[in-house]
Amino acid sequence: MFQLQPPTPTPAPRWEPHVIRRRGRSGSVGIVQRQYAHFNAPLHLRSGAVLPSFTLAYETYGALNADRSNVILICHALSGDAHVAGYHTDDPGERPGWWDDAVGPGKLFDTERYFVICSNVIGGCQGSTGPSSLALDGKPYGSRFPLLTIADMVEAQRHLLDRLGIARLFAVAGGSMGAMQALQWAVAYPERVETVLFLASTPRSTPLQIAFNETGRQAIYADPNWRGGDYYDGPPPSAGLAVARMIGHITYMSEASMEHKFGRRLQGHATLPYRLVEPEFAVESYLAYQGEKFVQRFDANSYLVITKAIDYFDIGAEYGSLRAAVEGAQAAFLVVSFSSDWLYPAWQSLELVEALQQAGRSVEYRHIEAPFGHDSFLVEVDRMTDVVGGYLNRRWHALGRAADLASAHP
Repeated sequence: MFQLQPPTPTPAPRWEPHVIRRRGRSGSVGIVQRQYAHFNAPLHLRSGAVLPSFTLAYETYGALNADRSNVILICHALSGDAHVAGYHTDDPGERPGWWDDAVGPGKLFDTERYFVICSNVIGGCQGSTGPSSLALDGKPYGSRFPLLTIADMVEAQRHLLDRLGIARLFAVAGGSMGAMQALQWAVAYPERVETVLFLASTPRSTPLQIAFNETGRQAIYADPNWRGGDYYDGPPPSAGLAVARMIGHITYMSEASMEHKFGRRLQGHATLPYRLVEPEFAVESYLAYQGEKFVQRFDANSYLVITKAIDYFDIGAEYGSLRAAVEGAQAAFLVVSFSSDWLYPAWQSLELVEALQQAGRSVEYRHIEAPFGHDSFLVEVDRMTDVVGGYLNRRWHALGRAADLASAHP
């Protein structure tokens, strides 16, 4: 049933958790270990191409309960990876996972209740098989790596859950591209998904969104170091990838947040120096920093492949309509949009809400007033904890689940 909420103010194998030890930081899941699942079976892709074998990198948090009913799959966005929370080392300078404020004891995704899984998508560059991975001939795939879809990413995750002996998900959650995966899960595998958290996203990529992604791709193509995608024996196309990241980062913010954060403040100057190449404004320096930081951890070919998968996404295309696509879903949905998100504006979330309502599916919609643009789903953790965490708690009790970890594996 559709419930329109007012805007929010401000015999499978035994499976053990892989949190190795806790760090002395309040609310942290501690030090975690990245794991790898290798599949020697082929992965058949929507394009007709086949990956003869593949690997998924993933991390887990919390403990799996006795009846395996407490699993939440978190799907990451374009620039994310499997490291959603915690730390990999004791280095005090290490940054935590990309959604560390949301995953841990007592947090939005409460690891005292839920067993949380996050995997790096197929096509990625943080441990999962992607363009920089070695093909069967021992050389990087490079330009030979096939194009992917969101459905392919979900199919690879399905292999991972089968390997872990998890037949059903209490929830699948994600923001941006992660929400696309969550929706794909509910449509492709309705019997395996009980709850969908669809945050700051769209059921289909629009021409504007495709245009921004294509502009970033063109920056990579124009870098002479790209060499058609076969650059792994030389310098990578760092300049092109940095520009692509700068373009993308602009779309993640809002005009209000940029005005508040930077205004027209100068960078390192009391007055305008009138220099063409050197950053003069603080916002220019910030974007350059974001680009430089991104190229240290991301592969240009993965950026190309993943943004193409986002562009291809239209959940209703093969069903004839969005309503027809969601009619078979069995999950309950929470759909969340943000007032300042101009990349994935609220009307796109409402398209999904209306289709779910027409199909008779259970859906709640929350529109959150927040100034941080598309990144609000990452930044507004306190509000998300109230809205999303509260919804998860209601769903947990509505499904009659046992008390938290009382029956968990030791």
